[in-house]
Amino acid sequence: MKAKEGVAEYLNQVLKAELTAVHQYMLHAALCKEWGYERLSEHFEHLVREEIGHSSGLIDHILYLEGTPEVGHVDAVTSGLTVQELFVGDLDFERADAELLRKAIGHCADVGDFTTRHKLEDTIVDTEEHIDWFETQLRAIEQIGLDKYLSEQIKK
Repeated sequence: MKAKEGVAEYLNQVLKAELTAVHQYMLHAALCKEWGYERLSEHFEHLVREEIGHSSGLIDHILYLEGTPEVGHVDAVTSGLTVQELFVGDLDFERADAELLRKAIGHCADVGDFTTRHKLEDTIVDTEEHIDWFETQLRAIEQIGLDKYLSEQIKK
């Protein structure tokens, strides 16, 4: 099935963001593990698995639409020197991803590709859950303090 105008381009933009997220969350899992925050490391590993699933689904769908998945490039990975810096960078990243997904969903609706639109709507649900999780963690840090928050992240 041939992709409607602009759909493959949007899908490749979303794929690039999802692949970037895989790299970013792999790094953050490793950093948290190195810093001794086992619970956070496991959560980031869970995010990696989700983003790999999104990437795989996008690749399959691009191929289904007779497009070429562009897997050779990722955006710059956001990192930090503290857990709080990781969370702020990840929150910004997820918000930008949600905005891209909204544009792609709108475009798919405009050109009448409701199958792709539905797939992207499923993806944005996870993205919005990620936004909520990062906002919640930052709010917890603000309310109870960084030291108390981090003490809860040492063991699962």
